Amino acid sequence: MRYSPESLQAFVQTVESGSFSAAARALGKSQSTVSAAIANLETDLGFQLFHREGREPVLTEAGIRALRRVEDILAASQRLDELAVRLSGDVEPRLSMAVSDFWQADHHEQLLKEFEVRYPHIELECMLAEDEDVIELLKSGRSHLGVIRAQKQLPATISASRLQMQAQMEIFIHRNHPLAHQMTVSQVELEQVRQLKLNTWVGRENMSRGPVWTAPSYLLLLEMAELEFGWSILPRWLVKQFGHGVLVTLPVAGWPQSIALEVVWSTRTPPGPAGRWMIDRLCAQRA
Repeated sequence: MRYSPESLQAFVQTVESGSFSAAARALGKSQSTVSAAIANLETDLGFQLFHREGREPVLTEAGIRALRRVEDILAASQRLDELAVRLSGDVEPRLSMAVSDFWQADHHEQLLKEFEVRYPHIELECMLAEDEDVIELLKSGRSHLGVIRAQKQLPATISASRLQMQAQMEIFIHRNHPLAHQMTVSQVELEQVRQLKLNTWVGRENMSRGPVWTAPSYLLLLEMAELEFGWSILPRWLVKQFGHGVLVTLPVAGWPQSIALEVVWSTRTPPGPAGRWMIDRLCAQRA
């Protein structure tokens, strides 16, 4: 293949990021390196991928058509890399994974028991993190795997597989609050009460209307709700297992909800055989 993988990845990352500078930051390279990689790819292909007249690069018609082909090539390359890892006997000495509080504890415990039997000599690190924080841990190489809510879009260097199980989320409030005694609760009524909201360190979300307190984990939100600081969206299993029986669900239209989950990893530092085994087992688990 005369097209270098670096050039193909730079092209896809630039489309995703919206600029050469943003792509360079995502790939951990200089802007000039990314620009040169794309220019070389255009030379090899014989046509222009981007219009460069404006402040930000815009795909040409040919670039739009090429994007789908390049994504297919990178996906095929990744599958080949994964096959090589599966067939390799070189098991990694350490595995780090970051999971959310909405990941049900009994599923995690069973997985660790199986892992301990199969890979008894590997150092295993488990961390609690959410969404954007998990992505950053993977991009930096700090963690090898993550379990997060399914994302609409992921960075070009992050791969994902959908899990068969889902997280069951509900709106909880202390049983002493007046809203706890209503047959129905409207969105307007909810907005008049302080929300206890999940907020990652990296991806600061826009604040909801009305008073809001935030915390970086669901377990902290659970404790805050039990102290009567407001209402919160929490995993049903977490409240059942670690709550003290003082929270009740609010009858709000559209709730409870089921949240799709996925396991994610970096293609720049892909997991070894033990990590691939963990991915397979995560995807095979059923609720």
